[in-house]
Amino acid sequence: QAQLVESGGGLVQPGESRTLSCTSSESIASIYAMAWYRQVPGKKRELVASITKSGNTHYADSVSGRFTIFVDNAKRTVYLQMTGLNPADTAVYYCNIPAVVIADIPQASDNDDWGQGIQVTVSS
Repeated sequence: QAQLVESGGGLVQPGESRTLSCTSSESIASIYAMAWYRQVPGKKRELVASITKSGNTHYADSVSGRFTIFVDNAKRTVYLQMTGLNPADTAVYYCNIPAVVIADIPQASDNDDWGQGIQVTVSS
């Protein structure tokens, strides 16, 4: 089971950009897909973005056009580039290696690998 460590979170001003990183303890070159989720207190964890080994990406409607997910296999790292941040993007962001992928979209399951989560707060 890979260990995933997120970094890059913190306090961000509305309208600014921030890039999250998630580095795996193991090679990710053969992993079929990786994803970012986010969660706010009292709500279900939400799929934000995902990318497959072939480069197919999927984004939640709320972040499409503002967020970009990409991978650096050599660094064993998946990134989430976030632009045009607004207070609604405030959440704990989690890196994910899904055990189940259907039509190139991760399906959260008990067998997924998760990072510990990192807080992103968008506030003036």
